[in-house]
Amino acid sequence: MDRQGMETLLVVDPANMNYLTGYDGWSFYVHQGVILSVDSDAPLWFGRQQDANGARLTTWLPDDRIFGYPDKYVQSRVTHTMRYVARLMRDQGLAEKRLGLEMDAYWFSARMYLILQEEMPQSVLLDATNLVNWVKTVKSEAEIGYMREAARICEQVMQTAVDTIAPGVREKDAAARVAAAQIAGTDEYGGSSPAIFPIMPSAERTATAHLTFDADRSYAAGDVVLLELAGARHRYHAPLSRTVYLGDPPEDLAKTADGVVTGLKETLEDMGPGMTAEEVEARWRAAIAHTGVVKPSRVGYSFGLNYVPDWGEHTVSLRPGDKTILEPGMTIHFMPGIWLDTYGFECSEPVLITASGCEKFIEFPQQLFVKG
Repeated sequence: MDRQGMETLLVVDPANMNYLTGYDGWSFYVHQGVILSVDSDAPLWFGRQQDANGARLTTWLPDDRIFGYPDKYVQSRVTHTMRYVARLMRDQGLAEKRLGLEMDAYWFSARMYLILQEEMPQSVLLDATNLVNWVKTVKSEAEIGYMREAARICEQVMQTAVDTIAPGVREKDAAARVAAAQIAGTDEYGGSSPAIFPIMPSAERTATAHLTFDADRSYAAGDVVLLELAGARHRYHAPLSRTVYLGDPPEDLAKTADGVVTGLKETLEDMGPGMTAEEVEARWRAAIAHTGVVKPSRVGYSFGLNYVPDWGEHTVSLRPGDKTILEPGMTIHFMPGIWLDTYGFECSEPVLITASGCEKFIEFPQQLFVKG
């Protein structure tokens, strides 16, 4: 904040709220947030009054830093929660400070900006998009521990999916078993609901990246099924992608699968600290240059603590032009998904950047899963 000239910061992204305070409520359908000041040791939390006890139960904040607003501000046509927030900042002596805002966050709107501008004309409003996200990019040992637990959950989730999918099985039944496995976790600990609903399209729906199951369809021979699933523990994720084929795979799919898996393995062998994000992507392109596989979109991104709709952190992207230097403690989902006109293929790995290279979070066969 100080380096960017910000004296105060308004954080509304629920993952960033959790990171800063521990707050963990499914209450982001109304306005809520935390306010940081460079002159204070503890943030201010604000949210709907009926959620204030949730802040007392889940955060480390003392009671005098927790503020619940009355229901007259909830989805009101005549006032707005930012008027309450502006008054709170005035009461705290913060209304004339240089204020950073998560301007491109899912939970920050144009109306919020305009009302803050109206209510605090002496404050300079600055763009703090992804400021907290970049701090989150390098994980602590405790966070890595949660992600290792999420990885154990993910292994069971993916195995459940591969075991369940077969010709004649209803897609909704397979998806239900996957969702149950995500929450059930392991015998030792349970899972959080992941930030992304199970992505498991079949047949021609695999030609695009982010479709879910067809609730009215059963799997059939000749289906490709894409699986992009995750385990989550205390909102920390471990995502993984694999592909299933029902029957004897056609030659072009088998060739694509072999090229992607080989390129994945070769890239991870070289990936490590000191490389830039674009250098990792260039290594991937070199590894698949002879295969005919083309991947125009990014091949990975930073991931970790998050809520819907995304487990990505919106920081590091493995693509040309991203000169972010990889550091130990960063967690990257290497995701070389291929989507062609009639089908897709996915095989990904979530990895931890270490002092000497990268470490896979998950041990699961890197292959096209063929089932009759």
